[in-house]
Amino acid sequence: MVDCSRSNLQDSNMIRLSTPGVTTLAKQLNKLTFSVGVQQVRTIKNPQNLPLQPVPKLSDTVEKYLKSVAPLLSPRELCQTELVLQDFCCPNGLGEQLQTLLEEKQKCSENWLLDWWLEIAYLGYRAPVVVHSSPGQVFPLQTFCSETAWLNYAAQIIAGAASYKTIIDKKQLPEEKMGNDPLDMNQYNLIFGTCRVPLPNKDSLQYNSDSKHIVVCHNNQFYQVQLFDTKECNMPSVKQLVTVLKQIVDKSRCMDDPVGILSGADRDSWAKAYQNLVSVEYNRCSIAQIQKSLFVVCLDQCVCPDGQESRKTLAGKQLIHGGGPNYNAGNRWFDKTIQFVISKDGICGLTYEHSPSEGQPVANMVDYINIFIEKEEAKKIPDNLNLGCEVVKLPFTLNDTDRLNIANAQCQLFGLATGLDLCVLTFTAYGKNFIKKQKLSPDSYLQMAFQYTYFRMYGRIPPQYESAALRKFLHGRTETIRSCSSESLNFACTMCSNAPDPVKAKALRSAIDGHKKYTVDALNGFGVDRHLLGLRMIAKQNCYPSPYIFEDVSFKRSTDFLITSSQVATKCDGFMCYGPTSFYGYGCCYNPRDDDMNIAVSCFQAPQSTNAEQFAYTLDCCLRDMKQVLDNSGQSKL
Repeated sequence: MVDCSRSNLQDSNMIRLSTPGVTTLAKQLNKLTFSVGVQQVRTIKNPQNLPLQPVPKLSDTVEKYLKSVAPLLSPRELCQTELVLQDFCCPNGLGEQLQTLLEEKQKCSENWLLDWWLEIAYLGYRAPVVVHSSPGQVFPLQTFCSETAWLNYAAQIIAGAASYKTIIDKKQLPEEKMGNDPLDMNQYNLIFGTCRVPLPNKDSLQYNSDSKHIVVCHNNQFYQVQLFDTKECNMPSVKQLVTVLKQIVDKSRCMDDPVGILSGADRDSWAKAYQNLVSVEYNRCSIAQIQKSLFVVCLDQCVCPDGQESRKTLAGKQLIHGGGPNYNAGNRWFDKTIQFVISKDGICGLTYEHSPSEGQPVANMVDYINIFIEKEEAKKIPDNLNLGCEVVKLPFTLNDTDRLNIANAQCQLFGLATGLDLCVLTFTAYGKNFIKKQKLSPDSYLQMAFQYTYFRMYGRIPPQYESAALRKFLHGRTETIRSCSSESLNFACTMCSNAPDPVKAKALRSAIDGHKKYTVDALNGFGVDRHLLGLRMIAKQNCYPSPYIFEDVSFKRSTDFLITSSQVATKCDGFMCYGPTSFYGYGCCYNPRDDDMNIAVSCFQAPQSTNAEQFAYTLDCCLRDMKQVLDNSGQSKL
């Protein structure tokens, strides 16, 4: 068991940065360079003939920004913000100069934002990827009656992933669309074989999509397993995979040094430990095989639940941080894009490193694998006579410095695991079918439910981030949907008043309509936050002064997202989960299914003002209130 003193844990508990917020990202600007490097961006052609991501008009962004911050500011603060924006946008002023430079960059770039975003949001981000960046994706919970059943399920996940990889390689994935617009499919090419590499100040990404092996870890020991033969690129049968996994489990009955836990430390500590580790040839070769693997498979030990928490909540924690150093956090390599986790207690899913891909392509893979297992597709795979059942252990030789680095990483992971509060709400009163019958957007409906929940708990509405996919553009990543609005404030206030139900229903519909309008703009590349980030970055790159708007109270308050949210949909009974952005806020990831919803709520333990279980309980009540209001208003019949 790891024993960490309170003083050692203080910094770990206080690490609180995360990917989406512009304010948190901006703190790193002075430390970062702007070139991403050859390994970090895969420049490809444009086979889908996708449009380039646009640069919004400066006047449109300023107008939209002002509207989005208005409900968060006092009248005096709002007047001050208006003056700052007027100065920024004056003719031939700083705003117009930066806008011209950004438009010039857009003309000669495949995507004007990509290299900046990859560096600022991910590779230059120095907090641990655990909790702060990497999500967990929970599969439907299982029950294993024996070790053989456990390994058989793991083998089926491996076979399903291998089948999906084959479909990607053969370019047989159907092109996804948003309405009539095709979506960039390149993120699927980056799911398998990609690994983040720790470096001082800024990491890199390594791509190995042509790799033919995977790595399996059990009791902190790593083993290389050939997944495709070199002759015909065929995969093994499930029977062969079970044989291989049984060998690995038999060879690793005893717990080894948790070398993998180093990858969960803050990035600068990990980069330093990495250099010491790879100075030994054995270690360098073992790490190279882990990095080159298509994915990692983590065969986990059972975990004791904390009090009365549900299995889904326990599963979410395991997929985010592995339960800390006393459980499975050492049985990981957190830099791998995909790590499948299969625990003896039936907790299954994956941990994914966020840099190469957004959540939805990963979730689509999850649905494929679950359908693959349900339909017993693995039975169709014959034994591969070109593949043996040998496994190769990847050894590590550790010195005193390595062991000290491991001990420090264990303390960090202990702080991260104990510092995260998570509660998964399984809402069964209704799902998206009811919401659609009301002629309302399920996504906007849930966003307003979060606004209402926070208002009901704290008496004010929060700055709220929702991720909008920009995959309709070449190399598009995300834009921010600012869900807080004057309409959402009016809705929350009305719901907490004695107004009749028809009035409440009207306020709800108005808030949803406002959110939908902003969402459409964001999905088309006309949001606020990425444009502002671009203006700030182009100023830094060209030695211009930083615009004062980034020091204004409106910017600081509106980008301290007290709710960070995203919809990551799966057809199976699963969900994605991650840590919050703000130290005093919540993370809310949701999967609205036809007749139920899985919603993972997270916050940090340290602030006494936040409580994930209380938020989830209040959200449950708010969702029921919203349905009652709609039922009583009769507007669904219109």
